[in-house]
Amino acid sequence: MGRGPSIEGRKNASDAKRGKIFTKIIREIGVAARGGGGDPNNNPRLRVAMDKALSSNMSKDVIERAIKKATGELEGVEYEEIRYEGYAPGGVAVIVDCLTDNKVRTVADVRHAFSKCGGNMGTEGSVAFMFKRLGVISYASGADEDRITEAAIEAGADDIVVYPDDASIDVVTAPDAFHAVRDAMAAAGLAGDHAEITFRADNDIAVEGDTALQVKKLLDMLEDLDDVQDVYSNADLGAHA
Repeated sequence: MGRGPSIEGRKNASDAKRGKIFTKIIREIGVAARGGGGDPNNNPRLRVAMDKALSSNMSKDVIERAIKKATGELEGVEYEEIRYEGYAPGGVAVIVDCLTDNKVRTVADVRHAFSKCGGNMGTEGSVAFMFKRLGVISYASGADEDRITEAAIEAGADDIVVYPDDASIDVVTAPDAFHAVRDAMAAAGLAGDHAEITFRADNDIAVEGDTALQVKKLLDMLEDLDDVQDVYSNADLGAHA
């Protein structure tokens, strides 16, 4: 099963990108609230988005305003969810999840990124079958493997993965069990360094040299687009990650 970015890589976002990150999270909160209501206790997707916002140090006032806009209490823009799939150089599979108020602009931007970096967009479902949607709770190296394993089994996790390169640990859950497992781990004094519902590839593709540089360039370009929420791939970039 593929591994996501390192904990350090996820948490060390530059200040220059903070505003863009906030914009993406606010869109996600809005779509979640519009689709499932403004109460996070009855809307798991909204709860995930709010957790992401709080972990990014977004204020509660900003979160509440985004929810009110989505539920009609305040005027706001409506965004549509759309997913694009394609291949980066080296046969690397890529999924691009977007929230947009202008599909024509978004597809043009995504297609341009693929073309500029030597990749190509595919049809719906062309790569998604290579990925599984999972809940992941991550622990940095130095965490107590025995305690985490015992608590994760007790909480109902699906798998515990220990990475030999740095001894970091992932507790893996089904998406619908994510909140229960995460809360149980926290109650046991084992809150993760990072927790999310994400896509993981069944198998990674190792790329090196110029190919790895092109793949990384494509992933970075896609993630930098305003309408893109998340980018997933099965690339093993090695030293270029």
